Amino acid sequence: MATLIEQKPLYPQLPVGQEVIFVVSNNTIVAGFTNVRFIADVYISDTIPTAISSTSVPTATFKTTPNNAGVGIFDFRQVVENYVSADNMAANISSYKGTATTDDTPHPLHLIDKYSRNKKAARWLTIQFKTQYTDANSDVVTPETLFTVSVDYQLFNAYLKYSDILTMGTGATANNFGFSLGNFNLSSASDRFLTNAPATQYANIEDYGTLAFLAPDDNVTQIKLIYKNSAGIQIGAESVARNFSNGSYTNFTSSIVISLLYFGCFPANLQNWSSTFQALVSAGTIQGGSITVQAFDNSNPISKEYIININCPNLKGYESIRLCWLNQWGAWDYYTFTQKSVRSISTKGSTYEQLAGTWNEAAYRVDSYKGGKKAFRVNATEKITMNSDFVSESENDMFEELINSPEVYILEGYQTDGTFSALNQYVKPVRLTTSSFVKKTVANDKLIQYTFEVEKSKTLRTQSV
Repeated sequence: MATLIEQKPLYPQLPVGQEVIFVVSNNTIVAGFTNVRFIADVYISDTIPTAISSTSVPTATFKTTPNNAGVGIFDFRQVVENYVSADNMAANISSYKGTATTDDTPHPLHLIDKYSRNKKAARWLTIQFKTQYTDANSDVVTPETLFTVSVDYQLFNAYLKYSDILTMGTGATANNFGFSLGNFNLSSASDRFLTNAPATQYANIEDYGTLAFLAPDDNVTQIKLIYKNSAGIQIGAESVARNFSNGSYTNFTSSIVISLLYFGCFPANLQNWSSTFQALVSAGTIQGGSITVQAFDNSNPISKEYIININCPNLKGYESIRLCWLNQWGAWDYYTFTQKSVRSISTKGSTYEQLAGTWNEAAYRVDSYKGGKKAFRVNATEKITMNSDFVSESENDMFEELINSPEVYILEGYQTDGTFSALNQYVKPVRLTTSSFVKKTVANDKLIQYTFEVEKSKTLRTQSV
């Protein structure tokens, strides 16, 4: 009797942060033999689904014994979450200011011109289950006739909150459960990009940023951009085709790298390449206006409209600080803090006692700069306290994810790059030192404003004596 998969994830798309439960059985073997083991050969692929054969080499192999009910239960969550991670760099064939992204010319993901494929945020998962036992001759056997293979699952670098609703199966799949990513598989005008941020966002004219979306069904053919001035009047529009030359793909395949795509749609990304948008910036007509972003299947809208309102210049002279962070769905969220910010620098160094004068020359000479306690090395760490503008309750979830995010960066704005620039000045890692977050509401707090503090991750190392 073949090994049976009694329970498995309900949906073929899996956030790795959920329980990835499989239950397998083989009643005949469990009842008739000893030392029974259920074996799971796990195959994780960064290209196309693994075609399992007798010569296939698994990524990892796990064993378990039957429980009191005679079945084996596996939870692969801690395994699969090690094989996906955040995309920080753009994939090859995307571009930055017209320069193609390659291994020799890498670019940060946030700066892309148009599209980028994912590099590490998604993977294929396939599992082959076997039953092993000791036969009447005391030989340990694993008959191939008892093998069974799961369906192919798409893994995404996402996690679930306790408020996210799981769905149970029905009938023969009644024990299966999972979280549906259907609202992210763009097919209708109510579907979403991979973000919990509000559909209306704000950015400065020099700010970079991306929106990510799932593309498992080859639905997205283009993303349309509509430009409006401060009076809400349309002053320009353009469509960006989803194709290979724009950093995505032309021919749909099962390659996992095209199942999740990024699109650079914030003002600085458009300044990189769009002559239409560049002209609006030069004319000063887009300042205070907006950018509307929406995905289309030919002429049919298949996502919500996302509106990026462009901030007017801050008349008080406050420095704007833009943070980006890894969100719940494995993509990136952004927010520009335009109100008062305070930078503080703390130093820590080692000291030593120096003798006065010269002691290794022909004559002793009194040198006034020598002698006393000296600094051997001084290391400096910078902290920044920043304040948001007045915001709405719809931004609470976004800020909650900021404080929970394992990756936070300061993202610098559009600038003129030097020849052969390494582009290291744009993305600066920071650690959020704000350790608590109180959700504010209009009912409780009237006006809503938040303060966060970050510490730059890299210590400034100065000269040593």
